Amino acid sequence: MTRRLFKFIFTLVLLILVLAGGVLGWGYAQFTKPGRQVFDQTVVLTKGQGLKEIAAQLAKSGVISNQLVFRVSGRFGGWSRELKYGEFRFPAGTSMHDVVAILLKGITVVRRVTIPEGLSTVRVVKILRLTEGLLGDIEQIPGEGTLFPDTYNFSYGDERVTILQRMAARMDKITAKLWTAREKKLPLATIRDAVILASIVEKETSLREERAHVAGVFINRLRRGMRLQSDPTVVYGLTRGAGPLGRPLRRADLEQDTPFNTYQLPGLPPAPITNPGLAALRAVLHPKAGKDLYFVADGNGGHVFAATFAEHKRNVKRWRHIKAKQDK
Repeated sequence: MTRRLFKFIFTLVLLILVLAGGVLGWGYAQFTKPGRQVFDQTVVLTKGQGLKEIAAQLAKSGVISNQLVFRVSGRFGGWSRELKYGEFRFPAGTSMHDVVAILLKGITVVRRVTIPEGLSTVRVVKILRLTEGLLGDIEQIPGEGTLFPDTYNFSYGDERVTILQRMAARMDKITAKLWTAREKKLPLATIRDAVILASIVEKETSLREERAHVAGVFINRLRRGMRLQSDPTVVYGLTRGAGPLGRPLRRADLEQDTPFNTYQLPGLPPAPITNPGLAALRAVLHPKAGKDLYFVADGNGGHVFAATFAEHKRNVKRWRHIKAKQDK
């Protein structure tokens, strides 16, 4: 009887071991085999989700095919409490083993938001408010000319205010460095003066190769005590950066009493009219030397420059002729 019982117990234990081995082998195969999803899949995991919720979400998204295998491996593998949170992209065919590796390393999706040069702060804030993946509102609009235009990386769930703070810190750092290396004897007393003039240059020309020349004209005018007579400053006085004027400037606009009307007021306006980029900032701190005091559009996207008013009048007449042809 004892011998029979021993054989029975031995056989039972052996069977259990075989079954357990089979289950473990099957589970390992499930855990390491390529996933079934045929497209890359993006999933957002939020802080506070447990292993059960994560497994259910990954299964619902098609990233994993067996929640039980995923959860059991997490419990016995000891990694269930080390998973990172955020937005993750899982390539097509990713195995559960590789899914876990992505979650443990915290390889989140890198999002980007691009702020073009020459936008007003109001329009920058609008872009950030419309950018998916950023959270939180912007309660206070930063000052004009305080944000550096560039492409900024972020992760899902980052705060909009944080992006603004990064832009402001970048502007401070870059302008401080450029100011230190500026040409001497410029008619600019402070970094803010440089940013104000750079914001005007930014709006006057979109051609990188022209910016130092345009800056040189304005520097010459400041040195002579001449009014800048910049159309973009007049436009800003009318719109305050909310958007394009939507029509050509009229003579009556040039007579409007605003702090930004450089046809009426001498010197620089009281604040920047946009957020200038690196090229415009460099241009005003290293302007092109020369005697030019005027410029007007040349009809090809650039400008023609003049040192005398008589020459400028001829250039204006030529531009009006070109414009009349274009409007036909």
